[in-house]
Amino acid sequence: MRRWLCAVVLMCATFASCAEEALIRSAEIVPGDGGYVLNADIDLELNSRLADAVTRGVSLYFVAELRIERPRWYWLNELVVDRTLDYRLHYNAITRSYRLSIGSFQQSFDSLDAAVRTMLRIRNWQVAGSDELRPGVSHQVALRFQLDTSQLPKPFQVTAIGSRDWDLGTEWVRWTFLPGAAASR
Repeated sequence: MRRWLCAVVLMCATFASCAEEALIRSAEIVPGDGGYVLNADIDLELNSRLADAVTRGVSLYFVAELRIERPRWYWLNELVVDRTLDYRLHYNAITRSYRLSIGSFQQSFDSLDAAVRTMLRIRNWQVAGSDELRPGVSHQVALRFQLDTSQLPKPFQVTAIGSRDWDLGTEWVRWTFLPGAAASR
């Protein structure tokens, strides 16, 4: 009876921890203008500590990392594409708005939730040129999204070292992609 009870408690704890974790809900690479683009949806929630930090003026930096490898039978896989997409989320107290910067593009939002939802929906991210991927050859794709604590102010970097509140991100999601014969529309 005790073993059964321990197993139930352990399963509940596992499900509770999985519910808090971030994950990539869907991701696909499709032909786009001049190459291939990535579309992805990410499930991630800012905990109260991170939301409070943003509201108090601390900029949070996130990064989406993508790697595409071409398998080789005689050696390790060949890294064909290694791209990152950088995000900066911060609050402007004067305009009382949240600003999301994606590269050089910036957009303002009235609420933190709207800014985060936009950040977690990646659309038309140019990840490879049409000449980088071989048509008809399988490629291994890996994608992850995480809080980049290395860009935080130094006092927050020290706090983030041992804190679970500052460790926010997805695991690597991997899939196989087979480029088509024509990558341009």
